Amino acid sequence: MYLEFFELKHKPFTIKTETHALYMSPQYMTAFSLLQYGIENCDGFTVITGEVGCGKTTICNALIRELDPSKSLSISLPIPPHDEYQLLNAICSALHISVMGRESVEKIRAKITDKLRNERVHGKRAVLIIDEAQNLELDSLETVRLLSNIERDDEKLLHIVLVGQPELKQKLKKQCMRQLRQRISVYHDLKPLSFMDMKNYIQHRLSLARDGKQKSKKFQVQREQVPTFSFFALRKIYTASKGIPRIINNICDKALISAFIDYSTKVRLKDVNRALKDINQLQKI
Repeated sequence: MYLEFFELKHKPFTIKTETHALYMSPQYMTAFSLLQYGIENCDGFTVITGEVGCGKTTICNALIRELDPSKSLSISLPIPPHDEYQLLNAICSALHISVMGRESVEKIRAKITDKLRNERVHGKRAVLIIDEAQNLELDSLETVRLLSNIERDDEKLLHIVLVGQPELKQKLKKQCMRQLRQRISVYHDLKPLSFMDMKNYIQHRLSLARDGKQKSKKFQVQREQVPTFSFFALRKIYTASKGIPRIINNICDKALISAFIDYSTKVRLKDVNRALKDINQLQKI
């Protein structure tokens, strides 16, 4: 019902990954550009870290959408496999490579090498993006490093992007990971939004959800096209969310419901406080 009241096409704030709604703040633009640079140069690893809900997956999905399918072959693993064998099988599945029974790791790796070399003959290079990479076992990370060695005529055929929470950074600092660490050519730590970026982010999401149709006859009141947030409401959202987009979305969605209940087109501090109370109660269940 609140969508009709605020004249929105869809919910502006959801916790699911929405590539089309990506807000390119300066640091998001930096992360996106670094990802593009790493893939275009196909040199070493690209590592993106950041707290839960900071938008790492959204940026990677946006990058995949931008890749030219005639030049790039993208392999995305949103959930890292448990071990080396499952990792190689997941890559084979993405590359449409058939694995007969319980083939050896060496044989599977050879099949992947042949596939990538064949794709390069047809003008394509592959990109492997592993999300939640902090959950990879050390043996699996070593397997990933070995895959990065695949070449044809001294040209690297697979660029690997590791995306993970801050724990990934700690894992890569281990002594046994020094060879992989030396091959990291691009690294970016994605930080939460600043207050101004958060304010622009909220406006961006509302603008995308705005409905340009005529006003509903049910709600004939004088108001702006988009709901507005008071300064104190924004400050409270920023304090509670610490600038993390997923948390911002959760708070804003519930704050809009609160404003709608009061038949208000402005989200006020009391709406945010009500939203935070609801969130806290849900977390106790």
